[in-house]
Amino acid sequence: MTDTTTIDDTGASDDDAQVAPASSIPRWRRGTVLSDGSRLVWWREVLLVLIVDIVYESIRNVSAANPARAYANAERLIGWQRAIGMFHERQMQIWALDVTPLIVAANYFYGSVYIAATLFGLFFLYRRFPDDYPLWRSTLLIGTLLGLIGFATFPLMPPRLLDSMGGASYGFVDTLVKYPTFWSFNSEGMKTISNQFAAMPSLHCGWAMWGTAVFLPRVRSWWAKSLAVLYPIVTIIVVIITGNHYWLDAVGGAVIFLAGYGLARALQGFLARTRQRVGEGARVIASR
Repeated sequence: MTDTTTIDDTGASDDDAQVAPASSIPRWRRGTVLSDGSRLVWWREVLLVLIVDIVYESIRNVSAANPARAYANAERLIGWQRAIGMFHERQMQIWALDVTPLIVAANYFYGSVYIAATLFGLFFLYRRFPDDYPLWRSTLLIGTLLGLIGFATFPLMPPRLLDSMGGASYGFVDTLVKYPTFWSFNSEGMKTISNQFAAMPSLHCGWAMWGTAVFLPRVRSWWAKSLAVLYPIVTIIVVIITGNHYWLDAVGGAVIFLAGYGLARALQGFLARTRQRVGEGARVIASR
């Protein structure tokens, strides 16, 4: 059985003690040594997430200037959903609009929970399950970057914007316009930083599925497990009744989550084999 190397009261690990006095290690370099010998350092993780976010935000907006293409793709996707009997988004929104507190809560949920839950998930893993952190951090980041492929190759107009194109009337409501919250897609700031045609895949849904995979096997109380199970279900309902996504966008979110997990597993295996070869080489050199 493997376990994480402990950090003593000065912040140094068992391995550090063999090479340098604990007091000589700067506070910003301290971290957790994992069972495979690698080290987690908080500032490196923050830097990695920030770099991926900058790359993501920069590339995501490439397709934002082509509304005609996004509208054509939306009509194509609606046709696919109708062909398999899945185009029920408008009926769901009509039902939700009759309950004003529900739609207002959905607006707030859409704008905040996916970010807060994801950041908390990363913090939870880093602090409580550091050996699991690298796999699930990589799953999240790889899946997010995979979403850029969909945004670039299949820009998709969300339901709430369809009627603005002057074509067929679908009757969707932009709930953020009808029931304003602390943010809106129509604000100048959001217009600048947000690609409103980045609907396929739904990162809200992909990140929610990631959250379930992170929390469900690691929390103990029944209510925490219930929240972990309900999180992606509620997210899918929210993105639909707010007019931001279609059913197939949620399917796309599941695809990038699963693909991200598979690629992250492959990456972890590659890194483990590399560390093993490096360690064996170092031992051979030391024995000479």
